Amino acid sequence: MSQFTHIIFDLDGTLTDNTQGIGNSLQYALEQMQISGYSETILNQFIGPPLQWGFKNIFDMNERNTELAVSCFREYYKEKGWVENEPYSGIFEMLEELNNAGMKMYIATAKYEKFAMKIMEHFEFDKYIIQLSGADYGGRKASKAAIIKSVLESQQLVPSSQIVMVGDTVYDIDGGKENGLSTIAVNYGFGKEEELRKARPDFLAENVEELFEILVS
Repeated sequence: MSQFTHIIFDLDGTLTDNTQGIGNSLQYALEQMQISGYSETILNQFIGPPLQWGFKNIFDMNERNTELAVSCFREYYKEKGWVENEPYSGIFEMLEELNNAGMKMYIATAKYEKFAMKIMEHFEFDKYIIQLSGADYGGRKASKAAIIKSVLESQQLVPSSQIVMVGDTVYDIDGGKENGLSTIAVNYGFGKEEELRKARPDFLAENVEELFEILVS
């Protein structure tokens, strides 16, 4: 019998690879804000944190410009970015097996909830996922800890080591720990291994197959 009864997954970098969609949306937003210098390095810094954090801290924007940039990002993402996405190899099979094993599964993502729902339904993850919780439009529910907490509260789940947060960035690991959960960092997404190890997750998975083995052990 698995040590886990409930699994909360991150979305981008954990279940799906949305590098292209996020990159194109970011480029569009920066163009609209008349900011040059987009690079892969900037994209790598941008992926993971909430949008508001990225524009404010990486591009040193004030509150008004941050709101405008987020709006531009979402304008592109709404039309094109969300479909520029692809599940990682083995994800469908893993979700099917976990579902057959009786695992209760959820998604907690810093992505705007409306877009995340479209992605989940497009790839038919909703066959396995009980609830998805994402960021709200105004950024009030933007931190990963707050989003995870909303899943727990909505499902009336008492934090315990039998509930595990699975994600590819330190925000996922820190958010899981803050809510009193077990944590698994995945090393195939957008996070850097050194930073993930410093966050001290309970487990580190190198690929989807290894993640599955941890979840069912």
